Amino acid sequence: METADPTPHARSTERENTADGPPAAAPQLSLELLVHGVGGTTAQEMLGDPRVQLITGDDTAACYRRTEDADAEQRPDDYRGEPVREAYCWSNLTSGNGARALWLLLVPFMVVNLAHWMRPAAPPEHPAQRIYDLLVRILALTLTVLLAAAACEVALDLTAWQCAGTTVCAVGKSWMGFLSPDNSGWWSAPGRRLALASMVPLLVIGFLWSLSRRTWSAYESASPPPRLPGTSRDTPVAERTALSLDGFWYGRRLVARLRAAHTTAGVLTIAAVLLAAGAQADGRDGGDTALAVTGRALTALVILLAAATVLVVWRTARSEAAPDDESDHLVVRALPFASLGVLALIVVHTGWARPGAHSHGPLPGADAFGGIAVFQGLLVLALALTAWVLQRAARDDARTALRGMGGPAVALLACAVGGVLSGGVAQRFADWLDGGATPGQDHAPIPGPPVLLSWQASVIPVLLVVVAIVVVLAAVRVVIVRDRVAKDVPGLYDPRERPDERRTKRIAATIAGAGLTDSAPVLVAATAAVTLVLGAGAVAGAWISDRAPGRATEGAPPVVHAAAETAEALGSWLMGAGVILLITMGRRAYRDHSARRTIGILWDVGTFWPRAAHPFAPPCYAERAVPDLTWRMATWTERFDGRLVLSGHSQGSVLAAAAVWQLDLVTRSRVALLTYGSPLERLYGRWFPAFFGPPALTGLHREMDDWRNLWRFTDPIGGPIRLTCEDGRRIDEGPLRDPLAFGRTLQNPLPAQILGHGDYHADPVFGRVRAELIARLGPDLPGQRPADDCSGRRAADARFDDRPAQGSSGRSSG
Repeated sequence: METADPTPHARSTERENTADGPPAAAPQLSLELLVHGVGGTTAQEMLGDPRVQLITGDDTAACYRRTEDADAEQRPDDYRGEPVREAYCWSNLTSGNGARALWLLLVPFMVVNLAHWMRPAAPPEHPAQRIYDLLVRILALTLTVLLAAAACEVALDLTAWQCAGTTVCAVGKSWMGFLSPDNSGWWSAPGRRLALASMVPLLVIGFLWSLSRRTWSAYESASPPPRLPGTSRDTPVAERTALSLDGFWYGRRLVARLRAAHTTAGVLTIAAVLLAAGAQADGRDGGDTALAVTGRALTALVILLAAATVLVVWRTARSEAAPDDESDHLVVRALPFASLGVLALIVVHTGWARPGAHSHGPLPGADAFGGIAVFQGLLVLALALTAWVLQRAARDDARTALRGMGGPAVALLACAVGGVLSGGVAQRFADWLDGGATPGQDHAPIPGPPVLLSWQASVIPVLLVVVAIVVVLAAVRVVIVRDRVAKDVPGLYDPRERPDERRTKRIAATIAGAGLTDSAPVLVAATAAVTLVLGAGAVAGAWISDRAPGRATEGAPPVVHAAAETAEALGSWLMGAGVILLITMGRRAYRDHSARRTIGILWDVGTFWPRAAHPFAPPCYAERAVPDLTWRMATWTERFDGRLVLSGHSQGSVLAAAAVWQLDLVTRSRVALLTYGSPLERLYGRWFPAFFGPPALTGLHREMDDWRNLWRFTDPIGGPIRLTCEDGRRIDEGPLRDPLAFGRTLQNPLPAQILGHGDYHADPVFGRVRAELIARLGPDLPGQRPADDCSGRRAADARFDDRPAQGSSGRSSG
């Protein structure tokens, strides 16, 4: 790959200005900017040439051209009627280096952050909007507390309190010998063992803080591109969609505030665990000793800092009208350091000599897992009620996923994933410590993790059975739809071709399988509902019986007892297997770039949105990609007075639309958008209606020069935009025929491949639509269309209802 040398460009420009003067009636130059989709691709593949040259950018994200096109602006005569092709490659933002493999452990934080953006499309000034934001942020804070509590469970409870204090468990573990009470060493006192072990969860919180700060410096703290005086937006802020606001992709202070609050919450969780252990030991002496009084004073400090942390989260809100690049108040920035100071005092207090103190049974405060689960459940229910209120005030809710309940459902799943990871680590670690004995049994060396984790593990097999039933029903639906669609497939091709039943069924099955994407809300709703019910049952069972499911059902009928023991054992292994699977995938992704690109697809979808709820979530790559595209389009059109076709595939079409929203109205009117395999309406419009709903997409279409979208029935990701205009121009071009040929013909001697989500360039319609857009980019500035030029989804639906029966069979509303 070569790096562009701007010197020839400058010399050529200087010669033109000094010798010949500015050329009269210079040919109009056009640019086609290509943006790839999920999984990424190389510039060579996008441009169809092995020799490419870097135009602008770096190793993380950059624009490339063919080497022969690097100085196209100096040779406009060579590009009459044909645009200069340029590729924007952004895949390294999500799969660039091995450190990104560690993001797999941040899945719960990423999922809860998505819930923030899944709000119904109610007016921004609706009072429930603020409540929705607050509930999601508090729910995200509980996930940080859950993570810190899980780390404390492993390091403090299972290791330092239970195993190190039990001779049978400590035998054979040389690394634990200096902690054993049998050695009567300085570290053998329970308080000192806990004080030393508290460094492990503190390191976990410190690692998350460091990772968040490093990505914050690279993403949220990036300076926004300066805006030229003549290119500011003319639309009032109150009338603009959120994605067009100047500060939408710049949340520097918000993430910094949340990082300070979550770091403080994690440190205070460790402090609370140490205080609980010290309070139990001091309570044996009547509670009037100096240590007991000091403990109560330290508890008051912890409560004070916890209240300040909640207040910071309460008062935190996104400022999107302008870039939020100011530094936060000193009090907020000092919170983590204050919590560390209090923790240091508590470590000294916990490690103070207490003659006769010993560790027995579970660590005091281990039952807090139940309180966290109940609090999370109440928050999810409150979030569902708030979403219902917002949905009633929504402007267009016909196709919104789960009728506006997508956010609460996803938030509940984030809590469930966090619980599975926490419980899986604790259970597997306990099994390793006690040599494979079942924790909680009479013969087990240690009591093991809290009973609630065993109950939560026991409900996992039941949840998987429900998911399996839904999957089976989906498979049956595919078969039914396939048989219905198969009747219409031959009619889409040349009637002179010989029918082939096997080929027909394969095409019909692809269409039916692609339609399952529209049924995803059913799977999410079923999983969330069953998770809520089973989670409530697990908490109730743990609190009522105070024993693991196997022991709690010892007096029940043999069938019930056997089922409980089986579910407990199987669920424990499934929880552990989930954690091991994530670690294995992360290790492989760290070493293998191809595996890292595959895992990067998850981040392409999950990390598009800014970190508005959880600062420890993986960073938002769009905060780099969207300004890159916006600034490239704005500067190129301003510098060369040209027109531009922005061509985006799959997730690249989402980035393209977000970048166009950020343009000023003058530049936006010079840009034509070409999308293919686009999830803009099918996924983003349904799951994120407040930002990609019909009103937002209609406004985007109205303010652009033109927009065309290509889609197929066989595409499981892309779909129609469902907008049309009264002047006869359509956004959607499709459904495209896939495969291009039914059987073997003179023109196609080999069977044509079913393309599905890829290779839209291979379809002749792509070339025709692209040529039409380029032809529209004339020398005159296109005029803005009337405000009532475009209509919404209803007119588009009427047009699609006239499609063959294949359409109704291949797509369902889910």
